[in-house]
Amino acid sequence: MQKQTGFTLIELVAVLVILGMLGAMAVPRFASVQNEALGAALDGSSNAVKSAHSIAIARLRRLPTVTELVQDVGGNADAAVSTHRDGIQISINGENYLVPTFTDSTCTSPTSTSSPTVACVGSASPTPI
Repeated sequence: MQKQTGFTLIELVAVLVILGMLGAMAVPRFASVQNEALGAALDGSSNAVKSAHSIAIARLRRLPTVTELVQDVGGNADAAVSTHRDGIQISINGENYLVPTFTDSTCTSPTSTSSPTVACVGSASPTPI
């Protein structure tokens, strides 16, 4: 008689249980990585708007309007940046987020259509608009 070789059912079940446990540990890590990536993208976008604000002040030699600031942030390309009634709207992965702009240097008075000049730029909101 020949001896049969192979895995028993219990061995296969044990391997599947171990793989399931490893998968269960990996899923929360990937979820936190996505949240960290979104936070980094929002921080980067806020910093891009703040840099564009400084560049616009140097170029114009006055405070820029929200529209002028959007042009400096977006450049000549079709960027995912546009004006919003409360600041600058940025698009990340199809979701729109707000980088607020303010008319005073203390970042307390939001810009509006009646006072569109930007003296201060805030940080992007983590919730989509």
